[in-house]
Amino acid sequence: MKKILYIVLVAGLLISCGQKSFDVPAVYEERQEQANIYPDYKDVVIPENIAPMNFMVEGCNGMVAVFEGKDASTLTVSGVDRIDMDTTEWRNLLKANAHGNIKVTVYTLEGEKWYKYAPHTLKVAESIDAYLSYRLIEPGYELYRQLGIYQRCLENFEQKPIYENNRSYSDNENHCINCHNFQNYSTDRMLFHVRANHGGTIMINGDKATKIQIKDPNILAAGVYPSWHPNKNIVCFSTNKTGQTFHMYHKEKIEVVDTDSDLLLYDVDKNEVKNLLCTDYFETFPCWSPKGDRLFFCAAYIPQVIGVPDSLRAKGITMNYEKIHYNLMSMAYDEKADTFGTPEVVLDAEAKGKSVTFPRVSPDGKYVLYAEGDYGQFHIWHKSSDLWVKDLENDTCYALTAANSDDVDSYHTWSSNGRWIVFSTRRMDANYTRPFIAYFDKDGKAHKAFCLPQRDPEHNILLMKSYNVPELSRNAVQVSTKTLTDVIYNTAGDTAKYVGAPRTDAVTGATVKR
Repeated sequence: MKKILYIVLVAGLLISCGQKSFDVPAVYEERQEQANIYPDYKDVVIPENIAPMNFMVEGCNGMVAVFEGKDASTLTVSGVDRIDMDTTEWRNLLKANAHGNIKVTVYTLEGEKWYKYAPHTLKVAESIDAYLSYRLIEPGYELYRQLGIYQRCLENFEQKPIYENNRSYSDNENHCINCHNFQNYSTDRMLFHVRANHGGTIMINGDKATKIQIKDPNILAAGVYPSWHPNKNIVCFSTNKTGQTFHMYHKEKIEVVDTDSDLLLYDVDKNEVKNLLCTDYFETFPCWSPKGDRLFFCAAYIPQVIGVPDSLRAKGITMNYEKIHYNLMSMAYDEKADTFGTPEVVLDAEAKGKSVTFPRVSPDGKYVLYAEGDYGQFHIWHKSSDLWVKDLENDTCYALTAANSDDVDSYHTWSSNGRWIVFSTRRMDANYTRPFIAYFDKDGKAHKAFCLPQRDPEHNILLMKSYNVPELSRNAVQVSTKTLTDVIYNTAGDTAKYVGAPRTDAVTGATVKR
């Protein structure tokens, strides 16, 4: 039996005040080009469980969009200059056209005349994990206020705060929150950091939360970028001395630099920490393989600051920022013996005058996804940054050209089935990072990326905050905001016991002098 879905949204259900509904016009003039819709959802691959992909067309005074799938499944929506689809009807349309194509035809009313545009296609592919977590933060964050970590259900438009900090400036209360991370795409185990007032690392187990302090004279600084081992209750952190510098004459506004960085290993159950790599190299951005048998990370050797006093290191880094190049490294890990192998170069980016950051290994273990830029390690500010993968089986590297843009493409995460990547990009306005989603097929090819759908398509123009550190999870965060607030404000946190040797070079065994 053929299934027909037909919806005309009436006035009052639409977003803009005074919206009207329209029927598919019987008389119109055809145009050869596709409609200029915003956001650009033309000819993209989409998950079968994604929220309605509402869009707008500027300059018209009426529009109709017809979504046609197989077996005559059809969804028709209208509005003045944008559409707001019913979530249930949209979900039924995707279900009826799973692993198939949906043709989208747009009609616009311009003055008194209707126009019909050439159709575009939505290809429906596998599902994506249901939840995306991110930080919302102003691009210039000199003050720790009005920022939070939020969780969005990708199957609808529901966004809930995981934790928000203070909303007004207060010397005694201001604090930053960052670096949220999950174990195996599950919120059963989660963590994030609190900096400045009420500082510490928040460890979450189901609906329980505790605060810990990673401090010791043998540790460079508190743990920063985390990666949770897939099988064991251990976390690898980098520990970084990080600062911001501001360009006077440069196309990029900010340069975030490390003046030192090491790798730490933290045992959650024992509340113990030790240095994992503590060398003259700058090690950062650890990432476990899906099997937990290898740790990937990035490392740079900066001879300009070797032996330089701490008081002068920041100046040495800043004056040589364009010469700093990070390579992709890894080392084997024996889970039973709890031992690591010797660090080895996976990708020599420095040899071609590039720098790589944020390695993430695909769930099947075949690909390492990373951001490649001209220099440095904080590519969310670098317009040269693009997404690349290394095929570990074939030992080849290539850019994800179809997903990349002319502006910043940086922080990224895999879906648990390996078919989707979500990443942050400044392609929409060159100032704010927005989350984009791209299909990654079984042949290792990325497809055209699309912006996270919003109920009001104008949302990404009006929102004056950046989406930061997108992370996918299968389930919703279980701990309450109230619980997290209580732990952050009212507990000092247990200090992790340092169990490692004094700071020495992991390869040569020599004492590190800095």
